[in-house]
Amino acid sequence: MKKYIFLVTATICVALGAIGIFVPLLPTTPFLLLAVILYMNSSHRMLRWLMQNRYLSPYIRDYFSGKGIPLRLKIKTLSLLWITLGLSSIFATEKLWVRLVLAGIGTGVTIHLLMKKTRRDGA
Repeated sequence: MKKYIFLVTATICVALGAIGIFVPLLPTTPFLLLAVILYMNSSHRMLRWLMQNRYLSPYIRDYFSGKGIPLRLKIKTLSLLWITLGLSSIFATEKLWVRLVLAGIGTGVTIHLLMKKTRRDGA
């Protein structure tokens, strides 16, 4: 039973990670990393598929390789993050606590990205 719960949860994480490629506030890499862990404990076939997927595997490999995040991607990610958070704070809510939570999330993601090694070659 545990194996099937892991398998279903991992598949949901892959779906969320794939959506996160296009939606700035939805993180891609953390969902894919969680999927790797869950597939390791439930389906080696699905793990192999994920690690060989031409669209999703670069996120996983880049994270583990330690090569760093391209400077251009960091700038694009942080710009989209803060534009989306700013617009959400202005137009989506009037509650101060929601705005503070959004600012906290943005700050946490920004700190995390800035602490990651920067790759200047753009590759």
